[in-house]
Amino acid sequence: MRYSKVCSRERAVGRPPRALTGFLAVFVVALSGFSAAVERPDVLFIAVDDMNDWISLLDPDSPIKTPNLERLAARGMSFTRAYCVSPACNPSRVATITGLRPSTSGVYGNKSDWRRALPDRLTLFQQFREVGYFVAGAGKIFHHHLDGAFHDDASFESFEPMREQLYPETKLNGAPEYGSPNTDWGVWPPHEKDSIDFGTVEAAKRILREAPDDRPLFLACGIFKPHSPFFAPQEWHEETPLPLRKEDDWDDLPTGAETLLERPAWFWKGMMELEEKTPGSYQRFINSYAAACRYADAKIGEVIDALDNNPRASDTIIVLWSDHGFHLGEKNHIEKFTLWEKANRVPFIVVAPGVTEPGTTCDRPVDLSVLYPTLLDLAGLPADDRGDGVSIVPLLKNPAANWDRPAIMTYLKGNHAVRTDRWRYIQYADGTEELYDHKEDPHEWENLADEAGLSDVVAEHRKWIPTVDASEVPLLRKP
Repeated sequence: MRYSKVCSRERAVGRPPRALTGFLAVFVVALSGFSAAVERPDVLFIAVDDMNDWISLLDPDSPIKTPNLERLAARGMSFTRAYCVSPACNPSRVATITGLRPSTSGVYGNKSDWRRALPDRLTLFQQFREVGYFVAGAGKIFHHHLDGAFHDDASFESFEPMREQLYPETKLNGAPEYGSPNTDWGVWPPHEKDSIDFGTVEAAKRILREAPDDRPLFLACGIFKPHSPFFAPQEWHEETPLPLRKEDDWDDLPTGAETLLERPAWFWKGMMELEEKTPGSYQRFINSYAAACRYADAKIGEVIDALDNNPRASDTIIVLWSDHGFHLGEKNHIEKFTLWEKANRVPFIVVAPGVTEPGTTCDRPVDLSVLYPTLLDLAGLPADDRGDGVSIVPLLKNPAANWDRPAIMTYLKGNHAVRTDRWRYIQYADGTEELYDHKEDPHEWENLADEAGLSDVVAEHRKWIPTVDASEVPLLRKP
């Protein structure tokens, strides 16, 4: 049933005040047989695609200004060392939304059939539906390829899929032989209303206006940019400095890294070939990625404004996260699909009324396996004892609280990274390793894994590597 039909009936009989609807939500849920002793808070769940850490939220000196992320962070807590579970769309989103790591689920790649792998696992959204929430969504939540085949109907009562990408007649970068139509960048579309995220944000605004008042709301909003193609309207484009690189950065990489990088290496190699033919192409690429980030930030701001103009605002939990980072040439790589810092560090913000103090930051390393148990905890739902993550509510209350878990990342079977306060340790499927000291080497230019004096550091991090790697699940085929 569409929101407009539901809400037209509600308007005809008159909506009860928000204070009363909270009581009604509890009463209705209780009558339905669900466990609900207290009023449930609403939830706004914002997922962003491919946004890395070169944004002013995480780097005040960055030329990519994200004022709306910053004003959201000013309302709650921003995690300065937050990491995806996997640096690829499908495994990252599945891990975050199901609370199960790839090493548990076998969902390692962008084509993994996640629902076949986890037929009985309740998604985060289903957990909230189970206790009476009206769960709705718009945009990119699950992986978007294969015409929505990765989407999970059981997770939502109503859902507005992301729009199809509109492409120019010819590639804006003037390189038809380079990659696919998605390997493009520039000013597009001519009219902002035709962009993917314009449609998503309008749908999210409509849901906020029209969702039933007699039930708590869980709204999932998936912002597509800065995902490729790197398009944004003209007003968001400006000259952006090139990222720092080290020409011989790959000289100390082990065989496991070389194997993992074989497939995605084409993007950087192609960029350098294009730069030779058409000087300035790399600069325009950087400008366009930055523009897409700024545009995404602006659309997120519109969603926040829409919430603030709604009676639900005062008792709404807000979480914002990116599914993974993105290399822009750092370590001579473009794309995600690595276990280095740039592909894994992400913005992560939690606003929890009555729990988080406005404008706080937490420097503890966390990965997004925490999101599933944390939202259950904040909403007063039963804890899940099968998931791989733990609730960070103690950190939300006190960012200096004891926290003895590192962030753990996985990309493809047998390849894992461990991030602690100072170190990033990587172990590949063939047993080879990398170790970077972020206190002295934030760009990860010097692999210290073979340094004799650091064997204890390696051993301390190695113990966090998953001991069992689930078998890879079959690939999803288009229906």
